[in-house]
Amino acid sequence: MTHSDSRGIRAWMMFDWANQPFQTLIVTFIFAPYFVASVVGDPVQGQALWGTATAIGGFATAILAPVVGAVADRTGARKPWIAAFSIPYVIGCLGLWLATPESATPWLVLSLFIIAFIGSEFTLLFNNAMLPDLVRGRETGRISGSGWALGYAGGLASLIIVLTLMAPAPGGDKTLIGIAPILGLDPDTGEPARATGPLAAIWFIIFALPLFLFTPDTPRRGNLTGAVGAGLRDLIATVKNLRHHRSLTTYLIASMIYRDALAALFAFGGIYARGVLDWGLFQLGVFGIIAAGTGAIGAWLGGRADHRFGPRPVIRASIWLLIVVSLIALLTSRESVLMIPVAPGSTLPDIVFFIAGGLLGAGAGILQAASRTLLIDQARGHVDAGQAFGLYALSGKATAFFGPAAIAIATTLTGSQRLGVSPVILLFLIGLFLLRWVSGGTDRGNGTDS
Repeated sequence: MTHSDSRGIRAWMMFDWANQPFQTLIVTFIFAPYFVASVVGDPVQGQALWGTATAIGGFATAILAPVVGAVADRTGARKPWIAAFSIPYVIGCLGLWLATPESATPWLVLSLFIIAFIGSEFTLLFNNAMLPDLVRGRETGRISGSGWALGYAGGLASLIIVLTLMAPAPGGDKTLIGIAPILGLDPDTGEPARATGPLAAIWFIIFALPLFLFTPDTPRRGNLTGAVGAGLRDLIATVKNLRHHRSLTTYLIASMIYRDALAALFAFGGIYARGVLDWGLFQLGVFGIIAAGTGAIGAWLGGRADHRFGPRPVIRASIWLLIVVSLIALLTSRESVLMIPVAPGSTLPDIVFFIAGGLLGAGAGILQAASRTLLIDQARGHVDAGQAFGLYALSGKATAFFGPAAIAIATTLTGSQRLGVSPVILLFLIGLFLLRWVSGGTDRGNGTDS
């Protein structure tokens, strides 16, 4: 590998670092719980609204991703697509500053979140589609895992910035390092949480730049007008041919289900802790730091395990770990841990939930990295990269509305945040079961369709 190749791969991995604060700060640990508790004010109604918005963003991505991916395969270059979808992502993130407490227009904020969500998903889609052209063979798992690890490290760094510079510690008006929140951010009006949107936008602009400067792109092959019709024809042909590649098709379905469960678990983990354990922004930030830190370690170790054993056994192990995490969360409340009552004021539920957060981050990091490489294994020789990751996005989002929607419905029907997250366990089990019919993934490059 030349120095130029190495620099291009490092710049590609840096994109995960650039994008991850959106997931860490906005979707999971800081902004989402703030929106539910302060912008809406009713934890049950807020969780239902957030679930609906996430479902809308997932559904829109599912509909558009395969088509856009197929068109991108025809035009060749992926960087212009990343740049185009970066615009709504940045605008949506900046707009989250408008989320004032007890807002009379929460749907304006949710609309901006949906725009940012879709932009984030598509920039990641095209960044993923660049990987098969950057590295091949057994190195794919290592590079994918390292990229995810760097992404989690970016989320961790952004959380540390929030806790040390922006958010006051519990019971005081100073941050973790003993200073007033920077820029005069006022906790009483939710400004530390609201500022995570602009922070994610600025972070992305700075750290996505190396990708555009140093990572080689596929040469441009045609104009957009002609590529639309050709891309649609390619997509239709690919979907028809999937019946001849049963292992790839089964994997797309399995990953659709278990990644939906993971997305729902992440999307509502912070909301759950805010409502059930009454955590504030500081505790949620610590929870996020633990999850991001173990996620970085998990993704890095998972990439090495993927390199040695192949992605499929690594995926199965991580799903079992995430099922355990889901059960721990479901059986933990302020009054009990694993259905065992605790004394009033006990910190044991907090400790257990922090441990669960660490396991969640590790399992998620491993699962996401190995899933990306198993897709490349399954698709190579059958489907072009853009279409493959478009279908992957479709399979990851086609039911992505179902997980949040199921949580929203379960929460509304039971009036309980705890019972509302129970559907994720069933989704993990279904995805795990379907992996039995996915061939390959234990000896990289030798997978065959059955």
